Amino acid sequence: MEPRDSQNNFLAQSLEGSPQRRQSGTPRKPAYPISSGLRHYLTTHSREHILPVTYNDLEQFSAAASLYDEDDNDTLWQTVIYDHVSIKRISEGLKHIYAIIKAGGDLSVIHHLYVDRIDYCVFGNSRPFRIRIVNSRNDNQDYFYVKKADASRLYGLELEHLLSPNRMHFVTHGNTLIEEHIVGLPGDMFIDSWLNNNKQLKAIRIAKELIKFNERCFVRLLGDMRPYNFIVDITPDFEGTQIRIRAMDFDQQSYDGRKNFYLPQFFKENNPLVGFCVTHIDAKTAHQYQSEERHLIARRMKTSRQRIKALLETMSKDPIAPDENLRQLRKELADHYQDKAFLRRRSMGGLVRQSLQRIYESTNA
Repeated sequence: MEPRDSQNNFLAQSLEGSPQRRQSGTPRKPAYPISSGLRHYLTTHSREHILPVTYNDLEQFSAAASLYDEDDNDTLWQTVIYDHVSIKRISEGLKHIYAIIKAGGDLSVIHHLYVDRIDYCVFGNSRPFRIRIVNSRNDNQDYFYVKKADASRLYGLELEHLLSPNRMHFVTHGNTLIEEHIVGLPGDMFIDSWLNNNKQLKAIRIAKELIKFNERCFVRLLGDMRPYNFIVDITPDFEGTQIRIRAMDFDQQSYDGRKNFYLPQFFKENNPLVGFCVTHIDAKTAHQYQSEERHLIARRMKTSRQRIKALLETMSKDPIAPDENLRQLRKELADHYQDKAFLRRRSMGGLVRQSLQRIYESTNA
């Protein structure tokens, strides 16, 4: 009997159901500490830097005001204010951090920059600070984020860097994580404003990218890809406009116990996007795109073999999910793939390793 692999069910099952949204009052996913093994990996691969400003420093603000967008809607962010003694040190430190993630620490690039605004969000699990940097010569602006370091998020960022077409620029120090801003249109805005209202976008290209994104998330077990957790990168090309869907939130890396939680096609919030795609593509073409993505992942594994091996060895030793989630997910994956090898895995990292091993072996990379 043929395995019930994800490459066989995108069109057939995409609109049948979705994981339930976290109910009000349900505890947030806990932040998992960085183990000594993960810290060693981060240091070895130049992800660890001594930072002049930490997350704890930014928490010492003295006041905050709600931030509204140009349509006077509450953004759920608050602009924070610091006392006059602290703000100079914090601003200089944040510019230094910007130089680290953008220019390898070359401080000569930041003399004409200034910190225009520091925003804080209590909505997300990481309770991030968003730093707005402005170039005084041309008023160009850029952003980066300061977050609480969480092992789940770090594994997610590193897996994205190694297995996807996207490079992730981030550094850590103690319990602080610095992430570069990911440029693109938030998925919910794309669905509301672009999906059916822009003739420059070719439907088949949107469908192709959704299928590839769906496959990447499932293979490396990145969950909770609702529209506000991914962006759509729209790039004009000489023959039409290209798009790429990419994750921008990695909090739910290998945490949940439900298989469908790792398939963006099953979230009801994505139904407009999925429904749009299934009307423009057939099963054979969908299968082709999934196969292409798996081969690309296998090639990336081959070119970064030692680094991926080191990451998965560390991840396999780290408890980054409750035991009941692990037991549920390994059973559902074993049933899905009809592969009992998943049942022998003893950690979420082990499940990711088994999933990637299947890809590598099946594509003969």
